[in-house]
Amino acid sequence: MKRIIKSLLATSCVLLVLHLSACKSKKIMVNPSSQIEQTPVREEPVEVVEEPVIAQEEPRRDPEPVVEKPNFNFKNVLFEFDSSVLKTESYMVLDNIVREMQKDPSANFIINGHSSVEGTAQYNQSLSEDRANAVKLYIVNAGVPSENLSARGFGASKPVASNDTESGREQNRRVEIQKKQPL
Repeated sequence: MKRIIKSLLATSCVLLVLHLSACKSKKIMVNPSSQIEQTPVREEPVEVVEEPVIAQEEPRRDPEPVVEKPNFNFKNVLFEFDSSVLKTESYMVLDNIVREMQKDPSANFIINGHSSVEGTAQYNQSLSEDRANAVKLYIVNAGVPSENLSARGFGASKPVASNDTESGREQNRRVEIQKKQPL
């Protein structure tokens, strides 16, 4: 048993010495014959030219960002016959309207709903109010404060085109948005 312990101890010592010698840093030897001879460099006189001193300009500042003035000439939002549901093509128009409204958060707007002449006066009045409220809801959901908007309906009382043709009636099924004038 003593023999095994002695041989293990001897083996451990040998391994320890090998391990430590392997970790020893190695020095790089330079062959003296490979050194390069340096020849002195002759310096030539350099002519110095003095430049006139120019007053240093103040660093330029970036101009203030130009705030784009909002364009409140909005396109009308058109609706299908007998409907207060927004048309898919109206979303792009409404998104542009929202962008312009957000340029002036203090501005207030009137949303006027209209209808064509088909139906009773009472029904057209209700339909035009529903159209105005649908547009208002979209604009509010897009981030414009509700208190900046008022919605009202005019029924068929203010047509922009003749109600005698389908083309005219399509133009009358609309919502107009106007900026309220300050008092």
